[in-house]
Amino acid sequence: MNLAVLTKGYRPLVALAAPIAGIQLAQVALTTTDLAMMGLLGVRAVAAGGLSITLYNQLRTMCVGMVTSVGNQVAGAVGRAEARTGDGGLDESGREEVRRILRASFLVATGVGLVAALALAGLSFALTWFGQPPEVLAMARPMMIALAPGLIPMLWLNVVRQFAVGLHRPGSLLGITIVSIGVNAGLDAVFIYGLFGLPVLGLTGVGLATSFVQLLTFLAFLALVRRDRQLRPLLSVNAWQADLDTVKSVLRLGFPISLTYGSEAGITSVATLMMGAFGPVTLAAHNVVNQCAYIVYQLNIGLSQGSSISISRAVGKGDRAGAGEVARRALTLGPAIMTVIGLVYVIAPAPVLKVFLGGDADAGVLAAASTLLLFAILQQYCKGTQNIGVGLLRGLGDTKAGFRMTLIGYWLIGTPVMVVCGYVLGLHGPGIWIGLCAGFGATAVLLLRRFRRQLRPEPDLSNVRMLR
Repeated sequence: MNLAVLTKGYRPLVALAAPIAGIQLAQVALTTTDLAMMGLLGVRAVAAGGLSITLYNQLRTMCVGMVTSVGNQVAGAVGRAEARTGDGGLDESGREEVRRILRASFLVATGVGLVAALALAGLSFALTWFGQPPEVLAMARPMMIALAPGLIPMLWLNVVRQFAVGLHRPGSLLGITIVSIGVNAGLDAVFIYGLFGLPVLGLTGVGLATSFVQLLTFLAFLALVRRDRQLRPLLSVNAWQADLDTVKSVLRLGFPISLTYGSEAGITSVATLMMGAFGPVTLAAHNVVNQCAYIVYQLNIGLSQGSSISISRAVGKGDRAGAGEVARRALTLGPAIMTVIGLVYVIAPAPVLKVFLGGDADAGVLAAASTLLLFAILQQYCKGTQNIGVGLLRGLGDTKAGFRMTLIGYWLIGTPVMVVCGYVLGLHGPGIWIGLCAGFGATAVLLLRRFRRQLRPEPDLSNVRMLR
């Protein structure tokens, strides 16, 4: 059997997952641009800006979780329509179901975005209670307030994005996201330095630029969707006409996803705090390696969302065997990609790390990071697999189990292992990463066991009843 035949079954999954991963990578580049612009303003600006972005990203991640299931719901509606029409596509009932999901999702996105924006603005004042230096707070507060409004169009964008992904048309957002990186850098410069007669805003300008880019990106993608012959007839943004039952469905599925995303961000933050106890060299090494792993993680996010959407569509059609095949392919591709990247880490660790540390990297940081990079290989397998597992369960409509499994894996297993290995056994930085691997690995096992049980068809007891 030749390679073309072997890879044929993987092509639909790759075609769906690759644009999603590309979008994720482009969004990482967007925040990297912001950090680079902050660096031009000095160390204090980096400290204040980093604090602002950390809190913004925590809220942003949890907000995105609230609308992540939209793609699954749209794909499920398509699958059910195909089951009715014999793969003939969407009938009028299916089209109206998709429109209901969109209207409800826009209402949820608007409400959640408003609450998050108010929370971020409130946090900018509450930080005085957590012992932050006054000079840092003076710079962070206006930036956080400038970032807050951008959460609303960011969520609108994610609704439209999930709508397009659910209909297996995800690619067009990638180009817009790449263009937005350049637009963001330009607006950063305009607002920071007050070009073209505008006031000089400094660090606050970075927050304002981010909010503008979120709005512009949403409007650009919405315009593209309106021009798409397949997507335009299904697009409905009239949130005020949302059906209450559909709104409840979006919230019921989205809330556990939001908590799951928040839990994952939380254990990473705890690990970073623990690393800080071992000194600035260890913390710097951890931050660099964590950024490497974070970039690679976006590839697994693409696989997770792509496989999740495909499973929702298969289940909607009643094809549980097809859903199992999608899961097998995702769990084959993920480790294969991690193996290739792991080999790069082993063969050429210094060039990888110097991308972030520069050519004249501190010898101590480089040595510590080279050691942690080896642990990052195992962590990528564990974290990537658990993320795919969350997506597989979401494809079956099970979002609550993912949150429960992360509570067990992250907090009952991973965190105690971090404490024991890092502090009690004196392994320091490597011990913390062992704990991360244990937490993500345990979560992956629990999620995949749950998926196998959920996918198993119900036994047919009709013959038994007849015999009785």
